[in-house]
Amino acid sequence: MAFDGIMINSILCELRKKTVGGRIDKVYQPESDEIILGIRGFGVNHKLLMTANPSHPRLHLTEKNRENPSEPPLFCMVLRKHLQGGKIIEITQPSFDRIVNIKAETLNEMGDKVIKTLILEIMGRHSNLILTDENNNILECIRHVSFDKSSVRQVLPGKTYVLPPSQGKRDTLLLDRNNFDDVLEEKRNDKAFAAIYKGYTGISPVIADEICFNADVACDKPAAMLDDTERERLFNSFASVVAKIQKAEYEPRIVYSDGRTTDFTPFALNKFKGLEEEIFNTPSEATEKFYSARDAVYRINQKTADLRHIISRNIERCVKKRDIWQKELKEVEAREYLRLCGELLTANIYSVKQGMTTVRLVNFYSEEQEETEIALDGALTPAENAQRYFSRYAKAKRTFAALEEQTAANDAELDYLESILAAVANCENEQDIKEIRRELREQGYLKKEAPKKGKQTVKKSRPMHFLSSDGFDIYVGKNNIQNDELTLKTARGSDIWLHTKNIPGSHVIVVSGGKEIPDSTLTEAALLSAFYSKARGSSLVPVDYTQKRNVHKPNGARPGFVIYDTNKTAYITPTEDAIKKIKQLND
Repeated sequence: MAFDGIMINSILCELRKKTVGGRIDKVYQPESDEIILGIRGFGVNHKLLMTANPSHPRLHLTEKNRENPSEPPLFCMVLRKHLQGGKIIEITQPSFDRIVNIKAETLNEMGDKVIKTLILEIMGRHSNLILTDENNNILECIRHVSFDKSSVRQVLPGKTYVLPPSQGKRDTLLLDRNNFDDVLEEKRNDKAFAAIYKGYTGISPVIADEICFNADVACDKPAAMLDDTERERLFNSFASVVAKIQKAEYEPRIVYSDGRTTDFTPFALNKFKGLEEEIFNTPSEATEKFYSARDAVYRINQKTADLRHIISRNIERCVKKRDIWQKELKEVEAREYLRLCGELLTANIYSVKQGMTTVRLVNFYSEEQEETEIALDGALTPAENAQRYFSRYAKAKRTFAALEEQTAANDAELDYLESILAAVANCENEQDIKEIRRELREQGYLKKEAPKKGKQTVKKSRPMHFLSSDGFDIYVGKNNIQNDELTLKTARGSDIWLHTKNIPGSHVIVVSGGKEIPDSTLTEAALLSAFYSKARGSSLVPVDYTQKRNVHKPNGARPGFVIYDTNKTAYITPTEDAIKKIKQLND
């Protein structure tokens, strides 16, 4: 379900109880489009997350700690200047739209009390966070909208704040039969459920579909085709939803289908009856759980977009070079024939005459003793023709050796780049991304950073940690730096090392603790190895495993590259459901 006006209203009911009257004592901006307000009220500390993320704009109380940049962005500093220490006096939702106004009473430079308003506009890719003063002038906004971007409405510091265009929607909380009939007439060419969500503020397609479902009206029936009875049922169904909103009868939940998250809703929906539901105490809890995984994936994809572009560009370069060299290798495949021609001419030097353009000579190297036709340059002597063949053979031999060496190095680079791409897919946090950036700088794929002043603390990310069903610790490296650390420094000789066969992926270590590792644990470790590799979506993925003492790193090898022997191979099909059954620990 979209983060619509009803979900916003349910969260605002929670916020009014917990934060109105509280003071804003901290302001953070962990992401470019996200702020967190630390609010102390009634002896309890709350963290209010507000984000203008284009994919998942929202607000809710949060329990998660987020990593903040070392230098606060401009918007964060402006908020600290104007809001820190201020008391929240009002939280409103104008016209039941997807807009939230948080009014705070604070002191100006003269020590007088003034009202500042922090506005969150939830409008998809046009979402924004805006701070205004007591005169409704914009002090700062997280996303500047100039005339070049919108000729209708500019959002810039110094401008007077105006609400976004209304799109002619009615206020849902002012629903009555007259305006409902007017909407159905205006939207007569739309389907019934579309007429509802297009005609009223804060209504998502999911809620509009529920209104039709409860009214026993086909959601895709054109509004113009509705008879009086169907209109009556639709209105009564819609009115019952509005009554729930006005009474704040919220019971937030996440709906699951076949174990997968389907939707989240502010109250029970009959259209989801029969599906598994998880009910929460507060809408903030439901919202945070629903969006946390999606938001993490979005953030990681956003922050690794440039890395994936650089790696993919270098992979394309390697593939092009390999194709060119494969063609050149085919061209020198006949090098042994050149040598043969030279030797046959030398052996038959007196039977070949100058001026001949071809000659047929018995190939005495062959058991069949068949004749071989040899092309000649009539202007050259037989000896010169033989020498010409030997020269061409020597050149082809040198070319072949050089191409073989270059191809091997190119294939090794291609494998390395594929392993980096797999590591990017395994990133879970900012530190994982930093480690990959550092590795790419060390390997020359990214420009080196200018040295920073002062002592810099390098924070290491940790490999993923799982516990097998038999109680054995399993560690999974998320990138090549972690792979090297895990395999070469952490693992003991008797531990089991796993890796997908000839496929880029994570190093996996099962800590034996001197005990024999059961097959069930090895199967779970092989699942993890296959899942956290390039072959994640494949079936019957080959996974090699051996004791760590059989794994070695050649001198000068790239990060993550090892050689091993005396291994066995398991074939396994990784699935998300199977991985979820393996307990992951948060170290």
